[in-house]
Amino acid sequence: MPLSSAIISEIEQAAGRNGFPVDPVAHGGWLLLRSPWTRHELLASRHGASFVVATLSLAVASEAAREFTVWEGERPAGAVEAFAAIGSTALHALIGRLYRLALSLPPEPLLEFETRVADLPRSTEAERLVVQRVGQDVFRNSLMEYWGGRCPITGLEQPELLRASHIKPWADCATDAERLDVFNGLLLGAHIDAAFDSALISFTDDGMLIMSGRLTQRSRKALGLREDMRLAGLTPRHANYLAWHRRLLTEGT
Repeated sequence: MPLSSAIISEIEQAAGRNGFPVDPVAHGGWLLLRSPWTRHELLASRHGASFVVATLSLAVASEAAREFTVWEGERPAGAVEAFAAIGSTALHALIGRLYRLALSLPPEPLLEFETRVADLPRSTEAERLVVQRVGQDVFRNSLMEYWGGRCPITGLEQPELLRASHIKPWADCATDAERLDVFNGLLLGAHIDAAFDSALISFTDDGMLIMSGRLTQRSRKALGLREDMRLAGLTPRHANYLAWHRRLLTEGT
């Protein structure tokens, strides 16, 4: 059934404000949502009381399924998964999150990095540092998108106070794919990043805080760290990197 002009307008507004400003194209009973900033596309419609947004990306679908209600109805052709949102606010949140996942999940950061450094020389140490800085900029942007610009343990949201923390450092990674993998990173408040980077703290696979015996009680109090603190939002794809980092904490105690 064709969508009403009111529904089309509501979907267009949500898409335009959340990363998909290109005029939607009718696709059966769905609207194809496109963006100048990502190659990923979405399909959106309205069924009963729910807006439904479908993604054609398996990577995006797998992550979004952890956060949103999977729609049980028939998906449009080519869609991997579809998600339901009731109301305009929920629709905006769903499209916005799918957009941020499209920008940040592998291989998107790596592809952006390779494009930006394709013509840069790497013969000297100074030239390699320029390439590394580009990579770290791409990495930070992907973490900002993935974590929604918010430290998942402190709640800090001011960009100047947030650090893109590699779990496995740039220099220890074997490939650029590892270096640019959003799952090899955490977006942490600067003070938490300093402790994490020094292997004074780490996290279990389910996000529980681990503190090294080298971290004094006075420092724990000053940093606001408690043993019951938990970093929300980790996935199984963070696990191998976190296991690598926990070895640093163990070796340092």
